[in-house]
Amino acid sequence: PLVRAEVASARALAQAATSLEELREALATFDGCALKATATNLVFADGAPRARVMIVGEAPGAEEDRLGRPFVGVAGQLLDRMLAAIGLDRTRVYIINTVYWRPPGNRTPTLAEAMACLPFVERHIELVGPEVLVLAGAAAARTLLARNEGITRLRGRWFTYQSAGLPRPVPAIPIYHPAFLLRQPARKRDAWRDLLTLREALDSLGL
Repeated sequence: PLVRAEVASARALAQAATSLEELREALATFDGCALKATATNLVFADGAPRARVMIVGEAPGAEEDRLGRPFVGVAGQLLDRMLAAIGLDRTRVYIINTVYWRPPGNRTPTLAEAMACLPFVERHIELVGPEVLVLAGAAAARTLLARNEGITRLRGRWFTYQSAGLPRPVPAIPIYHPAFLLRQPARKRDAWRDLLTLREALDSLGL
Protein backbone atom coordinates (compact mmCIF):
# COMPACT_ATOMS: atom_id res chain seq x y z
CA PRO A 1 0.00 0.00 0.00
CA LEU A 2 2.81 2.43 0.86
CA VAL A 3 4.54 1.82 -2.48
CA ARG A 4 1.22 2.31 -4.28
CA ALA A 5 0.74 5.63 -2.51
CA GLU A 6 4.24 6.76 -3.47
CA VAL A 7 3.69 5.78 -7.09
CA ALA A 8 0.34 7.58 -7.16
CA SER A 9 1.98 10.69 -5.71
CA ALA A 10 4.80 10.45 -8.26
CA ARG A 11 2.35 10.06 -11.12
CA ALA A 12 0.35 13.13 -10.07
CA LEU A 13 3.48 15.27 -9.72
CA ALA A 14 5.01 14.03 -12.97
CA GLN A 15 1.87 14.45 -15.06
CA ALA A 16 1.43 18.02 -13.83
CA ALA A 17 4.84 18.99 -15.24
CA THR A 18 4.58 20.68 -18.63
CA SER A 19 8.32 21.35 -19.09
CA LEU A 20 11.63 19.78 -18.12
CA GLU A 21 12.21 22.55 -15.59
CA GLU A 22 8.85 21.84 -13.96
CA LEU A 23 9.70 18.14 -13.88
CA ARG A 24 13.01 18.87 -12.17
CA GLU A 25 11.19 21.03 -9.61
CA ALA A 26 8.63 18.26 -9.04
CA LEU A 27 11.42 15.75 -8.39
CA ALA A 28 13.04 18.16 -5.95
CA THR A 29 9.83 18.21 -3.89
CA PHE A 30 9.14 14.45 -4.16
CA ASP A 31 10.00 12.42 -1.05
CA GLY A 32 8.51 9.10 -2.15
CA CYS A 33 11.82 7.49 -3.18
CA ALA A 34 13.95 6.40 -0.22
CA LEU A 35 17.18 7.00 -2.16
CA LYS A 36 16.72 10.75 -1.84
CA ALA A 37 17.46 10.63 1.89
CA THR A 38 20.98 9.24 1.42
CA ALA A 39 21.97 11.00 -1.80
CA THR A 40 23.87 14.28 -2.08
CA ASN A 41 22.27 15.58 -5.27
CA LEU A 42 19.35 15.02 -7.58
CA VAL A 43 20.81 13.66 -10.83
CA PHE A 44 18.33 14.91 -13.41
CA ALA A 45 19.79 14.74 -16.93
CA ASP A 46 22.60 15.73 -19.28
CA GLY A 47 22.85 16.51 -22.98
CA ALA A 48 20.51 18.30 -25.37
CA PRO A 49 16.88 18.58 -24.18
CA ARG A 50 15.57 18.52 -27.76
CA ALA A 51 17.71 15.57 -28.82
CA ARG A 52 16.19 12.97 -31.13
CA VAL A 53 18.17 10.20 -29.37
CA MET A 54 17.55 9.61 -25.65
CA ILE A 55 19.66 7.30 -23.49
CA VAL A 56 18.30 5.80 -20.28
CA GLY A 57 20.80 4.27 -17.84
CA GLU A 58 20.36 2.63 -14.45
CA ALA A 59 21.37 4.80 -11.48
CA PRO A 60 23.84 7.53 -10.52
CA GLY A 61 27.19 6.51 -9.03
CA ALA A 62 29.50 8.43 -6.70
CA GLU A 63 30.75 10.96 -9.27
CA GLU A 64 27.25 11.51 -10.65
CA ASP A 65 25.93 12.09 -7.12
CA ARG A 66 28.72 14.57 -6.41
CA LEU A 67 28.24 16.56 -9.63
CA GLY A 68 24.48 16.11 -10.14
CA ARG A 69 24.89 14.85 -13.73
CA PRO A 70 24.52 11.33 -15.18
CA PHE A 71 27.37 9.33 -16.69
CA VAL A 72 30.30 11.52 -15.61
CA GLY A 73 32.46 8.80 -14.01
CA VAL A 74 34.55 6.13 -15.71
CA ALA A 75 31.46 4.48 -17.22
CA GLY A 76 30.42 7.87 -18.56
CA GLN A 77 33.79 8.28 -20.27
CA LEU A 78 33.27 4.91 -21.96
CA LEU A 79 29.76 5.96 -22.99
CA ASP A 80 31.22 9.08 -24.61
CA ARG A 81 33.68 6.92 -26.58
CA MET A 82 30.88 4.57 -27.63
CA LEU A 83 28.81 7.51 -28.86
CA ALA A 84 31.79 9.05 -30.67
CA ALA A 85 32.36 5.76 -32.51
CA ILE A 86 29.00 6.20 -34.26
CA GLY A 87 29.20 9.96 -34.74
CA LEU A 88 27.30 11.11 -31.65
CA ASP A 89 28.17 13.18 -28.61
CA ARG A 90 26.35 14.86 -25.72
CA THR A 91 25.25 17.77 -27.89
CA ARG A 92 23.16 15.28 -29.90
CA VAL A 93 21.76 12.98 -27.21
CA TYR A 94 19.86 13.40 -23.95
CA ILE A 95 20.74 11.18 -20.98
CA ILE A 96 18.78 10.17 -17.88
CA ASN A 97 18.63 7.19 -15.48
CA THR A 98 15.81 4.99 -14.22
CA VAL A 99 16.30 6.50 -10.74
CA TYR A 100 17.30 10.08 -9.98
CA TRP A 101 19.35 9.51 -6.80
CA ARG A 102 22.39 7.35 -6.06
CA PRO A 103 21.69 4.03 -4.31
CA PRO A 104 23.99 3.61 -1.26
CA GLY A 105 27.17 1.76 -2.15
CA ASN A 106 26.17 1.78 -5.83
CA ARG A 107 23.83 -1.17 -5.28
CA THR A 108 21.10 -1.96 -7.80
CA PRO A 109 17.90 0.06 -7.16
CA THR A 110 15.12 -1.95 -5.55
CA LEU A 111 11.86 -2.52 -7.39
CA ALA A 112 10.11 -0.09 -5.03
CA GLU A 113 12.72 2.61 -5.73
CA ALA A 114 12.46 2.10 -9.48
CA MET A 115 8.65 2.11 -9.39
CA ALA A 116 8.60 5.36 -7.38
CA CYS A 117 10.74 7.02 -10.07
CA LEU A 118 9.09 5.43 -13.11
CA PRO A 119 6.29 8.03 -13.53
CA PHE A 120 8.97 10.74 -13.68
CA VAL A 121 11.01 8.74 -16.19
CA GLU A 122 7.94 8.21 -18.36
CA ARG A 123 7.07 11.91 -18.22
CA HIS A 124 10.71 12.80 -18.89
CA ILE A 125 10.58 10.78 -22.12
CA GLU A 126 7.26 12.37 -23.09
CA LEU A 127 8.61 15.91 -22.57
CA VAL A 128 11.76 15.25 -24.63
CA GLY A 129 9.89 13.33 -27.35
CA PRO A 130 12.84 11.39 -28.80
CA GLU A 131 12.69 9.45 -32.04
CA VAL A 132 14.91 6.65 -30.69
CA LEU A 133 15.46 5.31 -27.15
CA VAL A 134 18.71 3.61 -26.14
CA LEU A 135 18.28 1.57 -22.96
CA ALA A 136 21.68 1.05 -21.32
CA GLY A 137 21.62 -2.01 -19.10
CA ALA A 138 19.14 -4.52 -17.76
CA ALA A 139 17.42 -2.17 -15.31
CA ALA A 140 16.44 0.35 -17.98
CA ALA A 141 15.37 -2.33 -20.46
CA ARG A 142 13.28 -4.29 -17.96
CA THR A 143 11.68 -1.21 -16.40
CA LEU A 144 10.68 0.55 -19.61
CA LEU A 145 9.88 -2.48 -21.76
CA ALA A 146 8.25 -4.56 -18.98
CA ARG A 147 10.42 -7.55 -19.93
CA ASN A 148 11.92 -10.21 -17.67
CA GLU A 149 14.81 -11.39 -19.84
CA GLY A 150 18.40 -10.55 -19.02
CA ILE A 151 20.32 -7.95 -21.00
CA THR A 152 22.19 -10.61 -22.99
CA ARG A 153 18.84 -11.73 -24.43
CA LEU A 154 17.51 -8.20 -24.98
CA ARG A 155 20.57 -6.38 -26.33
CA GLY A 156 20.77 -5.40 -29.97
CA ARG A 157 17.07 -6.06 -30.64
CA TRP A 158 14.47 -3.44 -31.48
CA PHE A 159 11.42 -3.06 -29.25
CA THR A 160 8.64 -0.49 -29.08
CA TYR A 161 8.20 1.87 -26.15
CA GLN A 162 4.94 3.73 -25.72
CA SER A 163 3.14 5.77 -23.09
CA ALA A 164 -0.07 7.78 -22.99
CA GLY A 165 1.67 11.13 -23.48
CA LEU A 166 3.64 10.18 -26.60
CA PRO A 167 2.11 10.92 -30.01
CA ARG A 168 3.49 7.66 -31.42
CA PRO A 169 5.45 4.60 -30.22
CA VAL A 170 9.23 5.04 -30.02
CA PRO A 171 11.70 2.39 -31.24
CA ALA A 172 13.92 1.30 -28.35
CA ILE A 173 17.14 -0.73 -28.38
CA PRO A 174 18.72 -2.20 -25.24
CA ILE A 175 22.53 -2.20 -25.09
CA TYR A 176 25.08 -3.27 -22.49
CA HIS A 177 25.63 -0.68 -19.77
CA PRO A 178 29.13 0.83 -20.02
CA ALA A 179 29.83 -0.17 -16.39
CA PHE A 180 29.12 -3.80 -17.35
CA LEU A 181 31.53 -3.53 -20.28
CA LEU A 182 34.24 -2.25 -17.94
CA ARG A 183 33.79 -5.41 -15.86
CA GLN A 184 33.37 -7.70 -18.90
CA PRO A 185 35.60 -6.30 -21.67
CA ALA A 186 35.11 -9.47 -23.76
CA ARG A 187 31.55 -8.24 -24.42
CA LYS A 188 32.76 -5.13 -26.24
CA ARG A 189 32.60 -6.95 -29.57
CA ASP A 190 28.86 -7.54 -29.05
CA ALA A 191 28.47 -3.95 -27.88
CA TRP A 192 30.06 -2.71 -31.11
CA ARG A 193 27.58 -4.76 -33.15
CA ASP A 194 24.73 -3.18 -31.19
CA LEU A 195 26.12 0.31 -31.83
CA LEU A 196 26.27 -0.45 -35.56
CA THR A 197 22.63 -1.62 -35.42
CA LEU A 198 21.76 1.69 -33.75
CA ARG A 199 23.76 3.68 -36.33
CA GLU A 200 21.97 1.94 -39.21
CA ALA A 201 18.61 2.85 -37.70
CA LEU A 202 19.66 6.47 -37.16
CA ASP A 203 20.81 6.66 -40.79
CA SER A 204 17.48 5.28 -42.01
CA LEU A 205 15.67 7.93 -39.95
CA GLY A 206 17.92 10.70 -41.26
CA LEU A 207 19.42 11.30 -37.82
